[in-house]
Amino acid sequence: MAEVKSMFWEFLPKQGQVSAKNITTMVLCKPKLLHLKFLTLEKLEKMQQATQEMIHQQEMAENEQQITH
Repeated sequence: MAEVKSMFWEFLPKQGQVSAKNITTMVLCKPKLLHLKFLTLEKLEKMQQATQEMIHQQEMAENEQQITH
């Protein structure tokens, strides 16, 4: 089986801190989460907005009927 070369090299210091300068390498960091809306949530928001609009229209119609009577 062929040996696979790693893009990372290992360095174990015998004493002191490890530091490297002027070396550009990949840095692994925590993934950033994006705010995503689910389709069901969007549907629920649309249904709620439509319901509120219907209620508003009914209230306006009731107000017009009260004024005319």
